[in-house]
Amino acid sequence: MAGTFMTNFASYKHHLGMVLVQILSAIVYFISEAAFNQGLNTYVYVSYRFILAGLLMFPLAYFLERKSRPKLTVAMFLEIFLVSLMGICLTFIMFFISMRCTSPTFVAAVFNTVSSLTFLIAILFRMEVVDVRSHRGMAKILGTFISLVGVTIITLYKGPALQNLWGTPIHMKRLSIHENWVKGSILTIASCITLSAWYIMQTFTMRKYPAQMSLTAWISFIGGAQSAVFAFLVQHEPGVWSVKMFGIDFWAITYCGIIGSGLVIFIQLWCMKEKGPVFVSMFNPLQTLIVAVLAYFVFGEKLYTGSILGGVTVIIGLYLLLWGKEKDESYIKGQELEEIKVADKEEVASAVKEEP
Repeated sequence: MAGTFMTNFASYKHHLGMVLVQILSAIVYFISEAAFNQGLNTYVYVSYRFILAGLLMFPLAYFLERKSRPKLTVAMFLEIFLVSLMGICLTFIMFFISMRCTSPTFVAAVFNTVSSLTFLIAILFRMEVVDVRSHRGMAKILGTFISLVGVTIITLYKGPALQNLWGTPIHMKRLSIHENWVKGSILTIASCITLSAWYIMQTFTMRKYPAQMSLTAWISFIGGAQSAVFAFLVQHEPGVWSVKMFGIDFWAITYCGIIGSGLVIFIQLWCMKEKGPVFVSMFNPLQTLIVAVLAYFVFGEKLYTGSILGGVTVIIGLYLLLWGKEKDESYIKGQELEEIKVADKEEVASAVKEEP
């Protein structure tokens, strides 16, 4: 019995790991929103969160990658600086401001389009090949189009709010900024675009600096420092930097820095190394579902029909894209195996001819 359990666990450990990632990431939405509603400054939050994540990962990277880590040159540091600016400073500041203007459910639904946007940018940089004559290629194109239609529905059509027939276990105080839907929609889409571009930039950087944990530590720390500089420029009140010990802002920064960034990134890198990026990205829609359920049933968030309709459309498009990409990878592996078999046959035939 124990042997069967361990065998099943070994087979599904990556699946369980990615489900855990989605649960931990979904909690980030709400603990961050609760801290914002209590007055935590968005820029200060991003700064503290990623500086903490970087400081956490530096010692791990030092001990685990000291033999494999390449030398950090000035040119490489400048490239990491730009990657951090795009992926941490710009993306996450826009992301969390947009969440304050809309809702966690809305932001989570729109962020499902990141896979489709990354796919489009990858085509522009010739990192992704699309065979329009195959079912695989058409699935990727159709999936991308459907996802973009879905995000358009979410952005332009709000629709009536669903009535919550259950009591709300947890009540969160709202600020007036929370209903600026137009501003929030624009910032959410902008953060999706910068995040997609960031994935492409990371791919190029990883080829030159193939030490994932060290690179993550540098990107987190530098991005947090850049956010701090930006915060100093736009926030002139010293009081915004103070964090009440063991208050909601303290726990938001601690949880999102150590768990939401450090642990989540570690699990994602582990799963990506073992199962590949397609496997990791397939679990993103689960986060949207978790956020929607928690928002509606636990936190009493308004759930609009436009968000539901658009979210379902986005998820359908996303899985079409992922199906096409997975089939592409299987096809490429099959072609490579076929080429190896042909080469082996030619080698054997050549050896037979050379025998006296």
